[in-house]
Amino acid sequence: MERRALIFSALGSALPGQTQHVLRLRRRDDTKAIEFTEPIDARRSAVILCDMWDRHWCEGANGRVALLVKRCGPLLEKARASGMLIIHAPSETMDFYADAPQRKAMLALPRVDPPKPLDLTAPALPIDDSNGGCDTPGDEQHKAWSRQHAGIVVGPEDLISDQGTEVYSALRARGIQRLFVMGVHTNMCILNRTFAIKQMSKWGVQCVLLRDMTDAMYNPRDRPHVSHARGTELVIEYIERYWCPSTTSDELLKALG
Repeated sequence: MERRALIFSALGSALPGQTQHVLRLRRRDDTKAIEFTEPIDARRSAVILCDMWDRHWCEGANGRVALLVKRCGPLLEKARASGMLIIHAPSETMDFYADAPQRKAMLALPRVDPPKPLDLTAPALPIDDSNGGCDTPGDEQHKAWSRQHAGIVVGPEDLISDQGTEVYSALRARGIQRLFVMGVHTNMCILNRTFAIKQMSKWGVQCVLLRDMTDAMYNPRDRPHVSHARGTELVIEYIERYWCPSTTSDELLKALG
């Protein structure tokens, strides 16, 4: 637990000439939510968009992703203007972005070998997603995506990758220590992609889940037989307890001034 506590710790002073703002965060212990604040330096922070694809095989998921996309614009614009790095990570679509300047810029960065992973573990998820988690009947799993959702603007200074080692190298090249994770799906890719919460936490990167900018793949017909919204909340609470703190997009915008 001491190693995990280091991941939850403050990051220290701002870069010279930078104003340091305060961010409200939330994590959990065995019984309750715990709110606290930490300083945030935008130039030592990044946002990664996980698997915000143009199309998902589950129609229910498509509808909820579309709602998230509508809210991306103001958040990403403010983050960029504040000096934060934006990384787009639509897995399994790098062929589409082969000629994109933001993909080439990622590939041009010098590689930094990640450290030996921290020994971080957690119990099983609080929801059953073994059947894929789709809540719209009749949808069958297949690769439906080819790119990131067209409604998300990729800025000229952004980066594109779906590989954890590339993302880690980019973070180290920019001196970034805090990674805000958003996108889908909370119980799957948000936790398990090589660029996402579990692996980055094991490499010593302080992750923060943007809990209002994510969605779970969960079917209320499966255990624990709660609503889809409550299923997503349960996964968020699980992440807050075992992996990293969370915040909201509104709190981040407020912290960025």
